[in-house]
Amino acid sequence: MERPDKVTKEFYTKEEAAEFEKQFVDTEAEQTEPGTIPDVHYDHTQFGLDRSVAGYSSNLRTSLIVDPANGKLPPLSAEGQKRSVERAEAAKHMGGPYDAAQNLPLGARCLVMDRMGPPMLYGNYNNNYQIVQAPGYVMILAEMLHDVRVIPLDGRPQLAQNVRQWTGSGRGHWEGQTLVVETTNFNGKSPLRGSSENMRLVERFTRVGENTIRYQFTVDDPATWTRPWSAEMPMKATIGPIFEHACHEGNYSLANILAGARAEEKRAQEAAKKDSK
Repeated sequence: MERPDKVTKEFYTKEEAAEFEKQFVDTEAEQTEPGTIPDVHYDHTQFGLDRSVAGYSSNLRTSLIVDPANGKLPPLSAEGQKRSVERAEAAKHMGGPYDAAQNLPLGARCLVMDRMGPPMLYGNYNNNYQIVQAPGYVMILAEMLHDVRVIPLDGRPQLAQNVRQWTGSGRGHWEGQTLVVETTNFNGKSPLRGSSENMRLVERFTRVGENTIRYQFTVDDPATWTRPWSAEMPMKATIGPIFEHACHEGNYSLANILAGARAEEKRAQEAAKKDSK
């Protein structure tokens, strides 16, 4: 999310943006070259996940972060630094990344991914959303993991503090033509950039054109950062339905990763025995 240190301006030129876009297109095209690692690992074009499926929303910003003005996350608070160290230590005690299913990323386990939101962040694929307005509610369906957020607009109170959820609990209201959604009650198991379970997230959806929404969000979490920070990005309408993303149905990778790790360990043990003779 942070722009590289060498970039010191807020916006790229159109020429610079075009060059970056060309690099991504070239990388995507390389996935179809037979025998290459990208082709064998995960060919987005083969599975209909390339840029031809959904509309591309161009943006000249060098960073999603608009506040602070330097486009970078604020410094960690003392509590945030302490928790970061504690989480790193806890991860060490759990062992290597392939020692157990629980040690693998949540996305590999099909539990939660960043595109689900909130906030709703771009990924390599499955970046589409379906937003449905109904009396008293707004529903947001994320293509990634096919997860759904149902957001009440009737002014009801937030959930009790002892009720915690993976993607938090959202309450919405309208400010003119802008839908404002405030989400709290996170469980802290899928932290945004190291955030705490007490993070307060405010999203703003504003239609700025017939096919474009300006999506903004502000993160307020004193237990992690020294000040709130905000980001924004455009969202462009796509054509056609969103197909189900059934991650678990064909998720053989988790079992294969663990089986491969055990096989490597076995070979290493057998080699060590031969060397000791």
